[in-house]
Amino acid sequence: MERPAAPIGDAAAPIRSSRARAVASELIAGLSVALVLVPQSLAYAELAGVPAHLGLYASALAPIVAAPFAASRYLQTGPTAMTSLLTLGALSALATAGSVAYVQLAALLALLVGIIRVVLGLLRGGAVANFLSQPVILGFTVAAATLIFASQLPAALGAPRAGDGVLGAAWTALVNPRAWDGRSVAIAAGTLTVVLGAQRVHRLFPGVLAAAVGSLTYSMTVGFDGPTVGQVPAPTLPTLELPLASAPYLLLPAALIALVGFAEPAAIGRTFASMDRRRWDADGAMISQGVANLASGLSGGFPVGASFSRSALARMAGAKTRLTGVVTGVAVLLFLPAARILAPLPKATLAAIVIASIVGLLSRARDLPDVARASGPQALVASGTFALTLALAPHVEYAVLLGLACRSRSTCGGELTVGVEHAFEAGKLTLRLQGVLWFASAPFVGAQLNGALAAHPEAKELVLQLGGLGRVDYTGALALKSLLEEARAAGLSVRLLDVPPQSVQLVERVCGDAAAP
Repeated sequence: MERPAAPIGDAAAPIRSSRARAVASELIAGLSVALVLVPQSLAYAELAGVPAHLGLYASALAPIVAAPFAASRYLQTGPTAMTSLLTLGALSALATAGSVAYVQLAALLALLVGIIRVVLGLLRGGAVANFLSQPVILGFTVAAATLIFASQLPAALGAPRAGDGVLGAAWTALVNPRAWDGRSVAIAAGTLTVVLGAQRVHRLFPGVLAAAVGSLTYSMTVGFDGPTVGQVPAPTLPTLELPLASAPYLLLPAALIALVGFAEPAAIGRTFASMDRRRWDADGAMISQGVANLASGLSGGFPVGASFSRSALARMAGAKTRLTGVVTGVAVLLFLPAARILAPLPKATLAAIVIASIVGLLSRARDLPDVARASGPQALVASGTFALTLALAPHVEYAVLLGLACRSRSTCGGELTVGVEHAFEAGKLTLRLQGVLWFASAPFVGAQLNGALAAHPEAKELVLQLGGLGRVDYTGALALKSLLEEARAAGLSVRLLDVPPQSVQLVERVCGDAAAP
């Protein structure tokens, strides 16, 4: 009797299994980001001066519409501390924070930011954000982080907000311990401990979510009667009443938010692209961040950007495609009908979440002495921008303009580009630089390295030959350090050759161990 033939296996099964794993990976990554984004969005909305629940609106549609245009599969869009502070600075003189007029202005500001970014991207001007020099960015970032910390201090202490300006209110709260609310202080301290200690538990442990859930549970259990998020209205279709007559007053702040707020997404995207040896498209990223702001404005939100912490989380959680951003936005969107459960969440928790998010920015203060040792003029630019940002708060956008004006006066006559030739042979990628490496030309070198790595993913060694450079300024030296670190992160060994004699000391001071073979 003839035996029946063995069943032929399903040849498509491995393909379906592979696709299922890929989809599962995107779902896990997207949900992981959403779990962090929900409490963060509430906190950043408070910082921006709008009702907390509008942070959810800004977090729902923005990542969904940004995803198809995104230049990076990891970049996660939504409210950020820096854009929220810039929003507060732009609007505080025009309307009372939290008022209907203020909310309308915030939506209009987001639309203007979106339009500017989309236009810049379409005109292939994504690299324009690179013209913000490193000393200016450093001074501004440290000062902005100081202001963000100060703005959250009264809420973290449970003290009434009193005093002139952000710094004045923080000082008044700090020197009057009798006005502190012990429960708010304990909640803020516990939140900081959980959020900052989360990485020690596991790199994917959602510390922000754990702290928010813990605080919410405590508030509901004991009947916490301190400041809370308050009533969260049911989600409805936005009825946009934009104060278009105020648009001229918002154009300058919108332009600065569009540029300053793009610096972080650009740095995140290029770094991850170099590590994965993929091309980085600054223009595409500018467009994606632009449409994200258009979506946020049309949904009644406020200006948004891209977060390094959430983007890094997406990468660590297994994001492989831009679908992760869609999953994140959909998850927040589905949460909106249930958002009313957040009403008892203490504001001290939101303040601590914001403070935890800018610890890394505050730590950049230790770079200021390094600038002073490397270059006196650049130290003056950085410290001047720092002082101006604090002095002009909340109108911090003017500090950036003044800092750039001072920086430009010290670099007049420098070339806007630097010549880069690259060659590849036997696993060795060689970049030869010619011209002047200063703050306006340094990003061009980074783009060239990114393109060369994408073109030669098999490269094992990077050699930077600097003999053709006539001068290297402080930002140029920082760019060299960044290039060396990115190359090492991409798995390459690196060498730095023929540093111009007049720049050896500066390069050694800035690059340090990064330049060691």
